[in-house]
Amino acid sequence: MTKATTNTPRTAMFRKIAALLVAGLISVGVAHASEGGLEPANIRLDDVASMQRGARLFFNYCAGCHSLRFMRYSRIAEDLQLDPKDVERNFMFGGGKIGDPVIGHMPPDDGTRWFGKAPPDLSLEARSKGSDWIYNYLKSFYLDPSRPLGWNNTVFPNASMPNVLWELQGMQSAVTKPAAEGQDAVIERLELRTPGRQDAEEFDRTARDIATFLQYVGEPAALQRESMGVWVLLYLALFTLLAYFLKHEFWKDVH
Repeated sequence: MTKATTNTPRTAMFRKIAALLVAGLISVGVAHASEGGLEPANIRLDDVASMQRGARLFFNYCAGCHSLRFMRYSRIAEDLQLDPKDVERNFMFGGGKIGDPVIGHMPPDDGTRWFGKAPPDLSLEARSKGSDWIYNYLKSFYLDPSRPLGWNNTVFPNASMPNVLWELQGMQSAVTKPAAEGQDAVIERLELRTPGRQDAEEFDRTARDIATFLQYVGEPAALQRESMGVWVLLYLALFTLLAYFLKHEFWKDVH
């Protein structure tokens, strides 16, 4: 009787701590999701087809300027279930070996001269800014004659990068709302001015696929970790069930 009574406050304390931890995790998740008002990309690292499409789009539209120095072609082929020969033929436009890291084709000096700064390496872009940021950034280019390259971006204002996906998305223009005296005009929304080869739904998928690929590039081990996570949770559930029955057996004679 004494042992059972002594254990009750401790159990209540653990329950309170667990409740606080869960509440904290939920609040952090909500705050992260709403940070910056970004539209969620809703990417899934178990969607291999999306990562494959994202890789094809990256190498066709982005790899001319941007590198993935921490990623090798061979790792991409293995993780994305691609034939190494297809990777060599479709991704490695500058030659090289399948074991080489992904290096952009633009010399840094040329990038600085043309864009004002050398295009950054994107190996850790998703870890730095998040896949939601990449997804929204790719969708938020608009025509701006005041910029040297003729483009601007609502997610990253004054970005020194043109909209390389304009043929797919089309060309957007900014619709502004009246601003207070002495202040710059505020962009209210973007409107499609010239249609591209894809409609809005198709381009959403394009942006999501690229964001998914860059999320994978930022942490390739996440593929294995997420696939193992299901088995870990099943093990913990089974262990918890066994522990409950064991506890019940030990304490069944305590009244």
